[in-house]
Amino acid sequence: MAAVTEMQKIGLGLMGFGVFFLIFGVLLYFDSVLLAFGNILFLSGLMLIVGVRRTSTFFFQRHKLRGSFFFLGGVSLVLCRWPITGLLAESYGFMLLFRSFFPMALSFVLSAVNIPFLQAMFPSSSSMV
Repeated sequence: MAAVTEMQKIGLGLMGFGVFFLIFGVLLYFDSVLLAFGNILFLSGLMLIVGVRRTSTFFFQRHKLRGSFFFLGGVSLVLCRWPITGLLAESYGFMLLFRSFFPMALSFVLSAVNIPFLQAMFPSSSSMV
């Protein structure tokens, strides 16, 4: 198992605060300052966890340019105080960037039914009687 460096720990904290500010900004009726702060914290945390070079190669792959354009364009729209339009563009770009990841995540969630702890919490009966 790989060791987690101090920069990755800081990046994880920044991403956590970024997600918190994004959720809080949406709950407060799309407050553009909180959303912009959340976007900046999230992206800087991502760069600290993964690394600047790997982050840039992920966003600027040839087949992901459209998703990167919408995602980073949405971030810039939020920074320009157009929060609803920016979040819509960000979410569309997020879907384009991570569409290859969604089937794997769905299969993981569906396989979680076979975990004994979850089976005890959510018993399922297959009988129709």
